[in-house]
Amino acid sequence: MPEVSQVFFSHKEILELMVKKAGLHEGKWMLMVSFNFAAANFGPSPEEMVPGGIVAVNSIGLQKAPPEAPPSLVIDAAEVNPA
Repeated sequence: MPEVSQVFFSHKEILELMVKKAGLHEGKWMLMVSFNFAAANFGPSPEEMVPGGIVAVNSIGLQKAPPEAPPSLVIDAAEVNPA
């Protein structure tokens, strides 16, 4: 069997893992991602520079879901991690 080098998770799977790790047993939760943005000039040489941007993931967390949140983005802690 070949060695596994990549494993993928859906956002709902990540939410479930995080809710369990945080010990949450109630409430509706959604994924929160904090980004950092930076602008710079990029190019292989000074004559070929072009403006560009970088997006970096600063942190990933959980956020209580507001009532209007789309159900496809929300999990219920009571269902995925009962007390």
